[in-house]
Amino acid sequence: MEAAFDFERSVVLVTGASGALGSAVAAAFDEAGATVCGADVVAPDEDDALVDPATVEFHETDATDEASVRDTVEAVVSAHGRLDAVCNIAGTWRGGDPIHETDVDQFDLLFDVNLKSMFLTSKHAIPHLRETGGAVVSVSARSSLEGGEGDGPYRASKAGVRLLTETIAEENLGTVRANAIMPSVIDTPMNREMMPDADPDEWVDPADIAEVVLFLCSDAATVTSGAAVPVYGEA
Repeated sequence: MEAAFDFERSVVLVTGASGALGSAVAAAFDEAGATVCGADVVAPDEDDALVDPATVEFHETDATDEASVRDTVEAVVSAHGRLDAVCNIAGTWRGGDPIHETDVDQFDLLFDVNLKSMFLTSKHAIPHLRETGGAVVSVSARSSLEGGEGDGPYRASKAGVRLLTETIAEENLGTVRANAIMPSVIDTPMNREMMPDADPDEWVDPADIAEVVLFLCSDAATVTSGAAVPVYGEA
């Protein structure tokens, strides 16, 4: 069964819009009639960008830099007069080393890209989302639910996303809804390259995850806030 969403007159900001999941979320909102503002350090015309430029109003943004995030949020609201949803999709994965062999630069990268970006975008968007009764959806991870060998900083950064999501939901009860999605392995070009011997048929299509993001931002989810929603299929 396919669900239909109507986001006409809604303004949505998607971070990490040029990546596999971000571009799928942007496309889904565009198809549902939203004005989609895409934020990323990778422009749509760059070789590794996956976003269709026709689906987004692009804002070059370093989501780990507060001034850059603030300027993007202000530009979106100034241009459109409102902000109805924020999708914190920007993120990355690094792993392979135990904690005692992990370089501090790798630790900093993971917490900056995965957690600080979500914090900064939410911080500057929440005052505007309060005016519209809007929603925040952020990307945590199934692996953040427990410790594991070789990618502890990644898991910890994604656990932080989940806890900040719960905090935003608690601090904005009745005004702004905040939820996290919990993917496992997503079927992306990067994952196919990194895991050539794996079976991608067992992975989740970004477009299917995007539908869950739309639901969480829609009026159908008005009673859902502070949730960590599994999006890893039957894996």
